[in-house]
Amino acid sequence: MIQRRDFVKSTLGLAGATLAGNSLAGNESSPPQTMAKNQFKLLYAPHFGMFTNSAGKDLIDQLKFMADNGFKALEDNGMMGRPVEEQEKIAKEMARLGMKMGVFVVDKGGNGANTLAAGKKEYIDIFLNGCKKAVEVAKRVNAKFMTVVPGDFQRDLPIGIQTGNVIDALRRGAEILEPHGLTMVLEPLSDTPNLFLRTSDQTYEICRGVNSPACKILFDVYHMQKNEGHIIPHINWCWSEIGYFQIGDNPGRKEPTTGEINYKNVFKHCYEKAKANNQEFIWGMEHGNAFPGKEGEMALIKAYVESDSFAV
Repeated sequence: MIQRRDFVKSTLGLAGATLAGNSLAGNESSPPQTMAKNQFKLLYAPHFGMFTNSAGKDLIDQLKFMADNGFKALEDNGMMGRPVEEQEKIAKEMARLGMKMGVFVVDKGGNGANTLAAGKKEYIDIFLNGCKKAVEVAKRVNAKFMTVVPGDFQRDLPIGIQTGNVIDALRRGAEILEPHGLTMVLEPLSDTPNLFLRTSDQTYEICRGVNSPACKILFDVYHMQKNEGHIIPHINWCWSEIGYFQIGDNPGRKEPTTGEINYKNVFKHCYEKAKANNQEFIWGMEHGNAFPGKEGEMALIKAYVESDSFAV
């Protein structure tokens, strides 16, 4: 799922050194106070590999670099495929740093080979088994959200029947996740027109049909800009069913400020709306770097400093 303008100076000193400390609500542990170079208003979540030129290849060193630069969350689509020892090591360091865990992808959580739209028992069983495994991984890494993509269209069935099949399967998945306080977030995508789940309003309809706190929308702004546009109105219409956001500018699927999306306005709108409703969302940085090397990584951080600099 992963694939700026001119940048002036390194961004690392822009915000000054201020205390990050215990700024994350809901952390059970009490992480030590650290000197973060940037104080972001939102919970932006980088992924492993985004800062390897600056932090090296070691995952723990990458986590430290993220936290040192003000990022308070992490997402890792491939977490389920990591060895248990590595999962535990990551979780321990994140707790120490006061970072929250974002999404990981449910293994075989619905794809072209076993689409939930088909309503076939063997496909549903694969999905439900993935949900059961996801519970154990989520406990291990202190995660609350996991990504599910229902799969491709089953083109020999009417669309209403496909929608009903997807709702039925997701209800059964929600029954597994809900007792543990976990939420699968459904991601409408733009990667191929063969995908069943394409728009936010379609995903809203399905979430309302599942009718469980364990089934919400993953609103990926990049994909939704491609498929439907009109980003802020769609966010407002779907707000009650959104559980998680992801970021990527369009075209190019790189950091904010590299494309056409006014992320500063999107971030400001969602920050104010969430604050008014006593909510907090993780924003997964599911995009590539527009420029290579350390300079590109510094430019990426600068882009987030710029986009997060809205007045409140």
